[in-house]
Amino acid sequence: MLENIGGLALALFGSGLAVALSCVGSAKGTGIAGEAGTGLLAEDPSKNGKVMILQLLPGTQGLYGLVVWFVAALRMGFLFSDAVPDLTIMQGMQYFAACLPMALGGLLSAIAQGRVAAGSINILAKKPNDWAKGMILCGIVEFYAILSLLASMLMLFSL
Repeated sequence: MLENIGGLALALFGSGLAVALSCVGSAKGTGIAGEAGTGLLAEDPSKNGKVMILQLLPGTQGLYGLVVWFVAALRMGFLFSDAVPDLTIMQGMQYFAACLPMALGGLLSAIAQGRVAAGSINILAKKPNDWAKGMILCGIVEFYAILSLLASMLMLFSL
């Protein structure tokens, strides 16, 4: 019988937040960029490839959140095991805290990156040869999503 079901619940809640909030942010960010892209593509469909790349960039945070969820589930023994992990409340809190950087960083950076990507689509519309500048601007925001991923991964691997 599981005596520490609360610890497992906290760990699963934290890892679930990492993937859920990162995916919510990615959906919002790609939606913002997509709205900007539709205006440009209505006038110039030949820019479809570049618009799609810019719209795709805020979607990476959702992938990062999934990676954190997967690693957390593996580390706690939840995946690929017949036994349900028996985690103390303290252990559950450690997993919860380890997943928070990706949950919050993923959510906020994806939305911010969507706004930057929308601005970058405006660069593409007005100065098509300068669209790489917009990619660099998006990459700067991506850096903070990567830092969130790194923080969560380092914390998870220390458990």
